[in-house]
Amino acid sequence: MSNRVVCREASHAGSWYTASGPQLNAQLEGWLSQVQSTKRPARAIIAPHAGYTYCGSCAAHAYKQVDPSITRRIFILGPSHHVPLSRCALSSVDIYRTPLYDLRIDQKIYGELWKTGMFERMSLQTDEDEHSIEMHLPYTAKAMESHKDEFTIIPVLVGALSESKEQEFGKLFSKYLADPSNLFVVSSDFCHWGQRFRYSYYDESQGEIYRSIEHLDKMGMNIIEQLDPVSFSNYLKKYHNTICGRHPIGVLLNAITELQKNGMNITELQKNGMNMSFSFLNYAQSSQCRNWQDSSVSYAAGALMVH
Repeated sequence: MSNRVVCREASHAGSWYTASGPQLNAQLEGWLSQVQSTKRPARAIIAPHAGYTYCGSCAAHAYKQVDPSITRRIFILGPSHHVPLSRCALSSVDIYRTPLYDLRIDQKIYGELWKTGMFERMSLQTDEDEHSIEMHLPYTAKAMESHKDEFTIIPVLVGALSESKEQEFGKLFSKYLADPSNLFVVSSDFCHWGQRFRYSYYDESQGEIYRSIEHLDKMGMNIIEQLDPVSFSNYLKKYHNTICGRHPIGVLLNAITELQKNGMNITELQKNGMNMSFSFLNYAQSSQCRNWQDSSVSYAAGALMVH
């Protein structure tokens, strides 16, 4: 085995966000400066993964809750958009590049996860084609810049998991979620509405189409805030809302449920009582749909606190 360091390039820089470090830095700073840190320190966040012109300002609401002084490991759970995957996959590289600075993968945690036999390896091609993890890297780098040499990342590509697999992965990740020096970033957009997404649910009682979409999304967001994985699954079965990160969200909800079930022997949690709360802080749509020709994607940002 060679000791050559393998890097994943910032493959979506220059298209989904600017490739210029100074420009990107100024943009992220602008968005972050406009929001409040009301839910710090977050133990987990849910944030969107679209192009920054669409969702950069929404994502800021989640990243503003990150406390760089205590965060040492950042687990980034993103859905797989391009390859069929029934489990979860780990990267095959050491470094994730961003226009701001390089992020280092935590090979020790990767070793622990790999040992479980529950993971596949993604190829460099799959890694660089996928945007769901990459879109969180510049924001992660920005939020952590004051401690840039003191943290690692644990990127996890999440496949189309069955409910029982979401439970298994939730159980596995729950012990990492229990550690205050870990942060979980869950990558998801919300409703993808319109003919190009083959999804056109419309509840006329809500008024305009975009109001119906918002009502549908907020129903799901309320269930996530209740931290109930079973209700979330039932909601998805009933409305088929096109929430692309539903499996990463399912894994997070199951991890939380696992922790609340057994205060385990996690002294940290027993000491503080096992009180967790999730709050959404922002909701946005790429555009307002008013007729059947229109299409939009919704974005939501929220944070989990452990009290």
